[in-house]
Amino acid sequence: MAKTKKPKVKIVFLGGVDGIGMNCTAFEYANDIIIVDCGVAFPEDDMLGVDLVIPDFSYLENNAEKVRALLITHGHEDHIGAVPFFLQKFPNIPVFATRLTLGIIDGKISEHGIRNARLHEVHAGDVLNLGVFQTEFINVNHSMPDACAICIQTPCGRILHTGDFKVDYTPVGERPIDLARIAELGRKGIRLLLCDSTNAERPGYTPSESSLAVSFDRIFNNETRRIVIATFSSNVHRVQQIINASEKFGRKVAITGRSMQNFFNAAVKLGYLDVPEDIMIDLTDVKKYPPERVTVVTTGSQGEPMSALYRMAFGEHNQLALSSNDLVVLSSSAIPGNEKLITKIINELFKRGTDVITYSNYDVHVSGHACREELKLMQALTQPEFFMPVHGEYKHLIAHAELANEMGVPECNIVIPENGRVVEMSKRSLKPAGNVEAGAVMVDGSGIGEVNGAVLRERKRLSEDGVIIVSAGVDTEYMCISIPPEVATRGFIYEKENEELIGKIAESAHNSLMRNFAKGIDNINVLRTRLRDDIAEYARRRTKHRPMIVVMLNEVRL
Repeated sequence: MAKTKKPKVKIVFLGGVDGIGMNCTAFEYANDIIIVDCGVAFPEDDMLGVDLVIPDFSYLENNAEKVRALLITHGHEDHIGAVPFFLQKFPNIPVFATRLTLGIIDGKISEHGIRNARLHEVHAGDVLNLGVFQTEFINVNHSMPDACAICIQTPCGRILHTGDFKVDYTPVGERPIDLARIAELGRKGIRLLLCDSTNAERPGYTPSESSLAVSFDRIFNNETRRIVIATFSSNVHRVQQIINASEKFGRKVAITGRSMQNFFNAAVKLGYLDVPEDIMIDLTDVKKYPPERVTVVTTGSQGEPMSALYRMAFGEHNQLALSSNDLVVLSSSAIPGNEKLITKIINELFKRGTDVITYSNYDVHVSGHACREELKLMQALTQPEFFMPVHGEYKHLIAHAELANEMGVPECNIVIPENGRVVEMSKRSLKPAGNVEAGAVMVDGSGIGEVNGAVLRERKRLSEDGVIIVSAGVDTEYMCISIPPEVATRGFIYEKENEELIGKIAESAHNSLMRNFAKGIDNINVLRTRLRDDIAEYARRRTKHRPMIVVMLNEVRL
């Protein structure tokens, strides 16, 4: 009698590897699937007009009857930003997250008009039974409160997913990472460790968030200018330290920027910020106080166009103008790809006579991710049999894999994940097992997945070479032109200074139509295609550009 194959645990990566953002991993065994995180990525420079990038949920849709729950490690956009889009497809799937994370998710889904979502609050230490899986939330430190690792007990062994973490022995306003519980699970046996790789190339340790208190004190002490501090809106710990320094040196605090205000309000409401009485003022009241008595906390640390700091730098903010009476502090590091935007803002601030402090010339930022020595500690405590690096670019995953190998994990027990790749874990092995449909789904306004490579290529052409619009009327019965061609352009040439070229394009359109009529062509669709090709070729020869050609050719009887 043939032996029945025992099911294996499938780990399906829908995002979060080979790139920053869009973290989403599914764990499957037989008829049960649980998902950890559901984040967005932000568009690349060539994704013109795209607002967000979310995971492709096709695999989950094809296995919808198996999906038991969505578990969230923490509330950053690259871990929760796609939750509203997920719930639009899976409205009955429960979502489990810690208190602050759940508060942020609730606000996001309300903006998307989602009602009656099954949101469940959990705390570090809570254990959930979800189908065949048993999951436990474990307290870790990160650059926002309430971050957790998740331990998943499966029929094939225990999996620990660290989420984003750092080892902070003196965090601000919360408990240190629960190394004791992690070590206990390590003694019981971790089959597979999935670990944050963001800082895998950085040596040493990530400094404690609380270390910034000394830096803020030095900045605030004897400073007679207004202090404007830009930081990530989700970094509640950082905002708390700014409030603490402001109180210590007799300053009022104003908040500006939509996301900063939203996070601040949620953190105060849920008890994550300790705000002294009467310290907060409205931005409209800032001018009522001398500069040395005001701190402004703002968004825009990444140079985001239309952020509050951006508008201040370019003199477009309707409530706050910056000058030599201001000191701007960028309390963040540059996310890869944002360097030019940040430099642009700094240059504008200097033009206004405003001094600027950044993390490159002052200790005003610490990372929320573990560096190499902390990653070694995680390896030592868990002693995993198998290892997969997650959350990072491919170079980060490779660096982390090499570190795990140095710490004793055999090379044959390490798998480098890829988006769309399925990895199977049995009681004996961990190995790739094919791929599923996965990738980036682009969100453009209210359209989800309507933008593809072809649309982006068209947008790129429009942005580089513009468009030529040719309109005309033809009578295909008499094989003649009933309305002469008219030409308009956008982003191609300045029409008032190029009337001769516009006339030549119209003449070329007229000649193209007459030439095709002479060949006996009376199909209007064929005429449109040939006219488009002829105008494109004429424009290329005359200008060396390849504008998009839009032809509006209509049947108009004489």
